[in-house]
Amino acid sequence: QGQLVESGGGLVQAGGSLRLSCAASGRTDSSVAMGWFRQAPGKGREFVTTISWSGGSTDYADSVKGRFTVSRDNAKKMLYLQMNSLKPEDTAVYYCAAARRSWGTRNDDDYWLWGQGTQVTVSS
Repeated sequence: QGQLVESGGGLVQAGGSLRLSCAASGRTDSSVAMGWFRQAPGKGREFVTTISWSGGSTDYADSVKGRFTVSRDNAKKMLYLQMNSLKPEDTAVYYCAAARRSWGTRNDDDYWLWGQGTQVTVSS
């Protein structure tokens, strides 16, 4: 059984930056796409970004495009999310997830393994 563990969340002022990390361990396959999702209080889970198995292809939600950057290091089994120009509306619990396919996907049903989440709070 694989495991994903997120870290790097915290409290930051609007306009600031944070870098989230996701460490994969156990039976996790580096040849699959990975994704970041978020869930704000009282709202459903929302797609943020996805990256293909090689890192060569990425996709972003319009709300974060140009501000967030996803990357991965397969040798270290790590996934990252660099978040710049943060806004109060970015406040949420952020989850990393491993997909059942090699190419990125926005559909959370395509993901089989999820981390426990890390809280990001952006103050105005």
